Amino acid sequence: MKHADTSTAARRRPLRARALTASAAALVVPQALAGGPAAAVTPAAQGPRGVTSVTYDLGDQAYRLPGTGEPVEIAGTVHYPTDLGTAPRPLVVQLHGWHETCADRAAEEARSAAERAEDWEAFAAASAKLFSWPCAPGTRPIANDRGYDYLGEQLARRGFVVVSIRANGINASSVWGDENASARADLVNRHLALWQQLSASGRGGLAGAFRDAATGKPRHVDLRHRVDLNNVGTMGHSRGGAGVTWQAADRHEDQWPTGVKVRAVLALAPAYNVMTEDTAAYETTKTPMAVLRGTCDGQVGREAFSFAADATARSTAGFHRLAIPGANHNYFNTEWSPRSGEVAARDDAAHDADRPGLCTEPGGSAYAPQLTEADQRRVGAAYAEAFFRRYLGDGRRF
Repeated sequence: MKHADTSTAARRRPLRARALTASAAALVVPQALAGGPAAAVTPAAQGPRGVTSVTYDLGDQAYRLPGTGEPVEIAGTVHYPTDLGTAPRPLVVQLHGWHETCADRAAEEARSAAERAEDWEAFAAASAKLFSWPCAPGTRPIANDRGYDYLGEQLARRGFVVVSIRANGINASSVWGDENASARADLVNRHLALWQQLSASGRGGLAGAFRDAATGKPRHVDLRHRVDLNNVGTMGHSRGGAGVTWQAADRHEDQWPTGVKVRAVLALAPAYNVMTEDTAAYETTKTPMAVLRGTCDGQVGREAFSFAADATARSTAGFHRLAIPGANHNYFNTEWSPRSGEVAARDDAAHDADRPGLCTEPGGSAYAPQLTEADQRRVGAAYAEAFFRRYLGDGRRF
């Protein structure tokens, strides 16, 4: 099996991989993004609900990666309707991608200086501090899982329970390529097992583990029989997209926890290991799947569409692909976006000084007006909501 290059030089390059030698998939550009009515991307709703947000953290070293023994945390942020009602709610699990793990500003500055000087030994030393786990004492972890709070809140207002899980331990680990996707899939399954136990009996690792997302104070949440683990959706961004595809693949369905059924998979700018020789490990024919990617993505190329198209070529469940003009890679995650002020946040789109306000993918020739951070997330969230309401709810009109 071929693996991605794990050298220091490779880790500093964008996630762009070489395209598959497959026929290019046609891109879908919705009417609203081409100048049509905004209603085309804003699904109708039965009125928004109040939302409550809590977190849980079972430890930075809650378990060890098989084979390497490297530590991984079990932690997440939950958004749910304040009034849960009596009927079980569909569950959506969100998984972020590969990004720095520790908010070490001095290390970030040292890495940038080393890159300018082409001092790769110093670059590697600074990167090791930014990609460590657990973080050094006194250095806070980057809350990569909180980058999708806006989507969690939106889905919770429509009746979903949403958990965004943290994968900093995997980001800091040595696992790469297919092994990375497999590790992320295993992390999703570990969280789902905890949620299944909590919903079925009110017991398990999550019992008594919730804290208010704003204050950090313990918060009692009774979720017994309130979460429908037979009606689960997953959303993965970047390498998280590869992880949720792997988790939903036909070959790995037997690894889902007992009582869990994944019914919809959304791969957001997914960074697949297109060099894999085991493409069957991603084949998904039974679960509806959607792939979204921006035309100004500076880290994941258009091969994301062709790889996913190959993985779902025999699907009988449904496959959707969407190109969002003017969207880049990082703006889907608020923590990775410049306005956050977070360590390593940046605009990854390619720009031309002669074309102000326009962007393209690196090496591309198709320019589009670049979406603002807020607009990109608004469009992405609208499609994500429509997709999950279509397959987890009663939104057949979507």
